[in-house]
Amino acid sequence: MKLFSTFAAITLLSSSVMSAPSFAGEKTMITMGGNPVALEGHIPKINTVAPLFTVVDERFNPVSLSDFKGKTVLISAVPSLDTGVCALQTKRFNKEFTQYDADVVMLTISEDLPFAQKRFCQTENVDKIKVLSDSVWRDFGEKYGLLIKDRGLLARSIFIIDPQGILKYQELVTEVSEHPDYDAALAALTEISSAAK
Repeated sequence: MKLFSTFAAITLLSSSVMSAPSFAGEKTMITMGGNPVALEGHIPKINTVAPLFTVVDERFNPVSLSDFKGKTVLISAVPSLDTGVCALQTKRFNKEFTQYDADVVMLTISEDLPFAQKRFCQTENVDKIKVLSDSVWRDFGEKYGLLIKDRGLLARSIFIIDPQGILKYQELVTEVSEHPDYDAALAALTEISSAAK
């Protein structure tokens, strides 16, 4: 097992952008409040087909990654919308979404129950991105190696999948209470979505 102080694997279409190594396939450790915790499963590798998954919307209707075939998809995984950093992360992507066209989809996925997610979205006016729950089957968390062992939460992370279904960007935030690199994720999203046109 490894404890990484930084984990960001970025593969962009431009050769001018340096890529960081991917740690996919290794057992991953992160921290919660400075205490090491293990993630179950393995994070998928960059430049491989993104694992398909099914989560649910606010009405418990199944939503699958395949529903967004042909679009660039940004996935923002958060532990719980009931915490400050997760709320800010979700609101930030909701705000940024307006600069992208209909060929881009932004998803926030957490283990929160759909009822709680609906209440959060109504209270915080989150109405542009899709907020989805992995609480029913934990399919996303298992396939993306993000389930925090013995906590029932997702690790904070960002994934970007191109229209061909290839995973092009990933960031795993190694301390749960910290923010992801929004600027890097949004720059990658712009580049990946522009290259797809």
